[in-house]
Amino acid sequence: MPRPEPDELTRFFWDGVSRHKLLIQRCQDCGYYIHWPKPVCTKCLSANLAPSEVSGRGVLYSYGVAMQSFHPGFADKLPYIIAVVELEEQKDLKLVTNIVDCPEAEVSVGMPVEVVYQEVEEGLTLPLFKPLGP
Repeated sequence: MPRPEPDELTRFFWDGVSRHKLLIQRCQDCGYYIHWPKPVCTKCLSANLAPSEVSGRGVLYSYGVAMQSFHPGFADKLPYIIAVVELEEQKDLKLVTNIVDCPEAEVSVGMPVEVVYQEVEEGLTLPLFKPLGP
């Protein structure tokens, strides 16, 4: 399976995920969340940015079902749901992820979801999303 290669901008995100915390870069001047991390705020151009823990709740913005593996490391996981989740903290704050613990027939755009952390192989934990409980 391909592994993320954290760099100076993204290391905080992956370190947080390994501790089961969803950290998103946030401008300390205007409060805007930025994902994927950038060196300056896309709203006010400030460089005063820091990781901020978010709730891990959101809605399913879009999804597709992978039926064919793009990499040999995913061949045994087919089919799986690739999703874009919009986090509740801010309009258009989106994360690319997978939906788990939900049959494909029950997946729908707009459904409430929450983060779950899954160790997919030794030393690699991913933030995935499942339907929000009742």
